[in-house]
Amino acid sequence: MSNLVPLFVILPLATAFLIPIFGRFIEGFQKSLLSLVLLFLTILAIHFIVAGIGQPIAYQVGGWSPENGIPIAIYLVLDGLSVLLLLIISLIGFLSTFYSISYIRKFTSQNNFFALLSLMIAGMNGVVLTGDMFNMYVFLEIAVIASYALVAFGIERTELEASFKYQVLGGVASLLILFAIGLLYWKTQTLNMADIANVLKSGNNGLFLVFTQVLLIAGFGLKAAMIPFHAWLPDAHSSAPSPISAMLSGVLIKAVGIYAILRLFFNMFAISYEISMVITVIGTLSMVVGVFLAIGQWDLKRLLAYHSISQMGYVIIGVGMGMLILAEGGDRSIASLAIAGGLFHLVNHAVFKGLLFLNSGAIEYVTGTRNLKMMGGLFKSLPVTSTTALGASLSISGIPPFNGFFSKLVIIVAAIQGEFYLLAVLAIVVSIVTLASFMKFQRYAFFNKSKFTRKIKEVPFPMCFSMVVLVILCLGLSLLIFPGIRDIILTPAVDVLMETTNYSSAIIGM
Repeated sequence: MSNLVPLFVILPLATAFLIPIFGRFIEGFQKSLLSLVLLFLTILAIHFIVAGIGQPIAYQVGGWSPENGIPIAIYLVLDGLSVLLLLIISLIGFLSTFYSISYIRKFTSQNNFFALLSLMIAGMNGVVLTGDMFNMYVFLEIAVIASYALVAFGIERTELEASFKYQVLGGVASLLILFAIGLLYWKTQTLNMADIANVLKSGNNGLFLVFTQVLLIAGFGLKAAMIPFHAWLPDAHSSAPSPISAMLSGVLIKAVGIYAILRLFFNMFAISYEISMVITVIGTLSMVVGVFLAIGQWDLKRLLAYHSISQMGYVIIGVGMGMLILAEGGDRSIASLAIAGGLFHLVNHAVFKGLLFLNSGAIEYVTGTRNLKMMGGLFKSLPVTSTTALGASLSISGIPPFNGFFSKLVIIVAAIQGEFYLLAVLAIVVSIVTLASFMKFQRYAFFNKSKFTRKIKEVPFPMCFSMVVLVILCLGLSLLIFPGIRDIILTPAVDVLMETTNYSSAIIGM
């Protein structure tokens, strides 16, 4: 099975190479090829999940075997956590690509659009799979450089300005991460994450380790747009084409930000109380500040962008509570519940926020505006868009029986059991404010008196298809609350984070 692992990187990279060549001569080549590749990768990720992954599956690039227990090859490592992220990336990527078949007609340079999208997906898959720090940085840069270009794809003033801001802050983040990688290499003489973990275990690294961890939190926090590192996100997500906004919010900030933090601070560094507290505080600030910044927005995509910050705060506090409990040697079952809630919400957020950005794209596609004050009366004209937007709004607001309710419930229950009472109260308050924000969206977009004099009709089939699949998932993912289904999809990822030393021992022991 290990020979299938590189396909997650090879196929999108090959697609990005082939599209500019053959897309010029074969009509629809770029749309068809990328859609088929991502559909195949989605099925492959589902196969790995259903088959089950016990110990991490490692692919040694170039076939170099460990020498004296030291891993000298470049490793691609698949485990319960990485395969969950690969499934999210491939699925949201496939639906965004299929949606783009109709949406992208209003743009020129379709070859460039699909090639850049394919490159971004290849970079994210590489970040999720790589087993060493330098290649994590390389794949991260592949993903974000492609995303810089995609944010500016409309080449209007606002898009170019948003992309420039994104590039500047992204460059600062990359510099911090590269500096931290250099320090780790200087200290440990290795770049393999499992080997770094092994070396750090045996030494007294004190202040050096804290400084390096702070650099990585700042760097990946910028990539994930956590408060106070969020300045680039509202402009970038609102200026990008809507399928790209769905990718940026649904998967990019998770793959190059949240996932990297989880992997490094659970499986490479020993969990410490101080760093766990910093991560939890950042998550709490993101959850609270993000929602209050969102509620005053009238630009639909900016409203959704600020909610991305807030909802990812839920993920961080879930994981942060688990880290705090583990650091203090507390009840591991409560830590496991908190981490499960965070990962559950990470999956849910990819689905409902991806859907909301596709909804906003559909509305803008037919009305030409993102301003909620200029909308109204779209419920009858856009039945598919309005119905799916309602489902996504209920999901993000935590209304049962949608998936967002259950992941928030798990996080709140874990907070109460772990005696994080303030976090439980804040999570409930933020959910209520989120509901108020999306009631505003529903009222002004779909139920007020129409502001349009011309006839509005529903968007084309590819756009409707992607939205319908995602709203079905908003309901279907609620089934993860049941142990039998959760044990197949979510529990292996939780186990990777709970059993913090298994990752390094599996690689070193190969």
